[in-house]
Amino acid sequence: MTKINFELFFPALRPWVMNLVNVWPAYIIKPQYANWEVLHILSLTLLGGTAILMNLRLLGRGITEESPSEVYRNLRRWQDVGVIGIVVSGILIGMANAEKLYDSTAFVVKMCALLGGVILTYGASRPVARADGAVPVSARLWFILGGLIWLAGLVIFATGTLVNVGLYHVIFAAALIVLIAAQGRLRWIFLIGLLVIFAVHQWVTHVTYADPFDLKHLDPANKVFTWIYVVWIAAAAAAQTFMASRNKATPALAKLIAWSTILVWVTGAAAGRWIAFE
Repeated sequence: MTKINFELFFPALRPWVMNLVNVWPAYIIKPQYANWEVLHILSLTLLGGTAILMNLRLLGRGITEESPSEVYRNLRRWQDVGVIGIVVSGILIGMANAEKLYDSTAFVVKMCALLGGVILTYGASRPVARADGAVPVSARLWFILGGLIWLAGLVIFATGTLVNVGLYHVIFAAALIVLIAAQGRLRWIFLIGLLVIFAVHQWVTHVTYADPFDLKHLDPANKVFTWIYVVWIAAAAAAQTFMASRNKATPALAKLIAWSTILVWVTGAAAGRWIAFE
């Protein structure tokens, strides 16, 4: 299988990339790499956290005492600070560690998630929140573009050698969001079903095939259960989105934008952590 990294798309850039560490300010940043990475993580947490709060409100959860437009107004400047922090710190630590990132599949996923996340947040979810759930035509177009970029990143994440396990972070986050967003009987049905799937998964991979090196059977089994998790979570999310939208002002498309914008930042964070494991 072909390794997806930036060298695949820009092979002629390797000499330039390898020399970046010698360019100002990379050689100053390199000894302080850990400090700048902390700033990068904090910026991602700030942006992702505020985006999650804003989009949970579109899902009818979280800070329900305020309207979506009020939540947006209270959080938008913090989102801007998060974006600036991510871009500035990302460029600096990227220059100081350019060769590793150039060869990294997870870094490609992170860039897809970052670009898709900025587009979904600024082009789709913020305008929708500002309009208290109404979805203008421009937001629909930005949602399609950002969603396609994010989905491309997910495909690379799922098929990338040594990083595909990181996709479980996104799946787990999606399950938690469904538990938060779902209400009443749907929440219990989803939770019980999820626990049953998990129990059967553990039985198959630890009892039926108890040998941890029996990859001939364990790999296909894990892939099947991964798809079962995804289908179950997606079905519950769809039920929450469309059933709840029948009786509430927030349309289903606004909630779909909210789901996507939350998970795109989870994807970026997960991919960033898996860069070290390649």
